[in-house]
Amino acid sequence: MKPKLQRNDIVYPELSYKINGILFDVFKEMGFGYQEKYYGKALAVRLTEEGLKFKEQVSMPIQYHAEDIGRYIFDFLIEDRIILELKKGDYFRKENMEQVIGYLKASGLRLGLLANFTRNGVRIRRILNIN
Repeated sequence: MKPKLQRNDIVYPELSYKINGILFDVFKEMGFGYQEKYYGKALAVRLTEEGLKFKEQVSMPIQYHAEDIGRYIFDFLIEDRIILELKKGDYFRKENMEQVIGYLKASGLRLGLLANFTRNGVRIRRILNIN
């Protein structure tokens, strides 16, 4: 039996831990140098193998006064709970973090993961919707 994570202050700890492991596995097998779309395709294969429910290239309306004023498209929605955005690069860019915050606000979801595929491995940042 797998031990349960004990912290109560982390949003979706088991699911996010599992996603992190899958991201590390994808990088371990593929290495650095691919475009984001190929990491995404590999990730979709692994998520399916792990039996996780997910959607790719999710279109989310941006609303103002009940009117659609635009759309966001994010890379993955996993188990209808966690947004996952993939990037390639060595650093977390402020605009990428703001992008995920916008996704969270538009969707009303609580947790987003920003995964950067770097020369030295995959780096993951948890981003919370605090509103």
